[in-house]
Amino acid sequence: MAIDYGSKRVGIAVTDSCQLIANGLTTVHSKDLIDFLKKYIEKEEVECIVVGEPKRMNNEPSDSARFIEPFVVHLKRTFPTIKVERIDERFTSKMAFQTMIDSGLKKKARQNKALVDEISATIILQSYMERKK
Repeated sequence: MAIDYGSKRVGIAVTDSCQLIANGLTTVHSKDLIDFLKKYIEKEEVECIVVGEPKRMNNEPSDSARFIEPFVVHLKRTFPTIKVERIDERFTSKMAFQTMIDSGLKKKARQNKALVDEISATIILQSYMERKK
């Protein structure tokens, strides 16, 4: 599972049991995320949660890291048996937007920020799986 964490919305992606392909699952409000994850993990097996790590071009944490770090700590405490990994998420939003253009989505559909977050989470998960191989 991958999480593209934002202060308002969180994109979530999952993979198949063979861990070959990442798929967007949903977008939830950040305040509802832990409850959503509890319900999801009760029903589905999750061995690892990959959380996007926002960085600047000089490889230092970006401004948004200040609210992601406390979330990661909370995530690890809430789900102590699930491995939590971080992966650089630079350019995932731009890649998600380009994916929307390439897939032929109309301008109005591309303005759906929740869809951008979900696609970003998918890119994060796919990158993680490819790096792991």
